[in-house]
Amino acid sequence: MLKLNIINETSRLRTVILGIANSNGGIPKVENCYDPKSIEHVLAGTYPKESAMVLEIEAVANILKKYDVKVFRPDVIENYNQIFTRDIAFVIEDIFIEANILPDREKEYKAIDKVITQIDSNKVVVLPKECHVEGGDVMPWNDYIFIGTYSGSDYADYITARTNIDAVIALQELFPHKKVKSFELRKSNTDAKDNALHLDCCFQPIGKDKAILHKNGFLVESEYEWLVNYFGKENVFEITKEEMYSMNSNVFSISEEVIISEKNFTRLNTWLRQNGFTVEEVPYSEIAKQEGLLRCSTMPLIRD
Repeated sequence: MLKLNIINETSRLRTVILGIANSNGGIPKVENCYDPKSIEHVLAGTYPKESAMVLEIEAVANILKKYDVKVFRPDVIENYNQIFTRDIAFVIEDIFIEANILPDREKEYKAIDKVITQIDSNKVVVLPKECHVEGGDVMPWNDYIFIGTYSGSDYADYITARTNIDAVIALQELFPHKKVKSFELRKSNTDAKDNALHLDCCFQPIGKDKAILHKNGFLVESEYEWLVNYFGKENVFEITKEEMYSMNSNVFSISEEVIISEKNFTRLNTWLRQNGFTVEEVPYSEIAKQEGLLRCSTMPLIRD
């Protein structure tokens, strides 16, 4: 049996599910895209090729193996995008929570069944139907659970709104001993530079006490300010709109000292090294065209 344990985003990683890019399904139709960035690349003729994405995700697999992390992969579904495992489920403490995701994506959950069967069934939770949530919006951080949400009355109009207030309330009830703090995110169906698809598109804690942050991803300035004060201004790396668009906040921590990052994130990677991190650089700019990066393609199961 797998003894799950996730208390935060940065403790030493032991076991993870990494997405897979094989048999990715080719270029989608615009009406089948789930986010503005994918639409942009479909229309421009620059949508990523499967062969390039396979190479990128295998580079991550190799780094995880280098650090002796046990890596599960989903079963391959023919002609189907299975890169972003973070969306389909997430772990808090020793509880595995199935995300209520876009209905079209339920197959992705079934493709990790061989992992779920290794978890004590009492520890697998399915939230009530009215709770919409994806793992990119959920960040356990020690005493806190940070959650990205959108509570506007036009929630249903946004295919980019993935986590609702019902889910925030349900997670607070599931973890009464935790402080659940939600953040209203800026949503756009049409402009990727004005869209924070998930919380990890504009914020991520790193190390013991630092964070990557993008102010414009937050709808409510005081919620952004709360994070700056919580981590301390000197511990925050503030990314620009362009850097958010390239997904600079979506790196992935193997430990408090080691971070996997995209090789083109020059300014961020320099800052990380100056602050004592080991940065493992990978090419990931093709996968990034689908508005997801390293955190999106990983689902941590066990950290020390």
